[in-house]
Amino acid sequence: MSRPKARAAARLAAVQALYQHEMEGTRLAMLLDEFHMHRLGAEIDEDRYAEAEAAFFDDVVKGALARRDEIDSLLSGKLAEGWKIERLDKTMLQILRAGAYELLARADVPTGTVINEYVDVAHAFFEPREAKFVNGVLDAVARTVRT
Repeated sequence: MSRPKARAAARLAAVQALYQHEMEGTRLAMLLDEFHMHRLGAEIDEDRYAEAEAAFFDDVVKGALARRDEIDSLLSGKLAEGWKIERLDKTMLQILRAGAYELLARADVPTGTVINEYVDVAHAFFEPREAKFVNGVLDAVARTVRT
């Protein structure tokens, strides 16, 4: 599998892992192990999960969790006036957290790639309007953390 496809699969899996952590409080080591053993490249109910770049997946999940307060503060400053991060859909929040982490910590990944990839992830869960929201918020984050 090509590296861009493996990274795209890693990003989608990272958002799913962050969502699971948010909803169930799964410990990080268990969460990573579960995804490595049962999700990344696995076949579930006749659906084949794409091979993901495991090290990239690990970095996004670990990094987004380790820097969660910093990321949430950054995201809060980019939401429309009167909006609180707690009002965001839980899946949407994980997409934004993962994207913001990459913008903060992965200078090796071009800004446009990060934003486009998480807009694509948003399309997997939401209507085009919400995907545009992801684009706007991550673009605003990028203007702050990447110069």
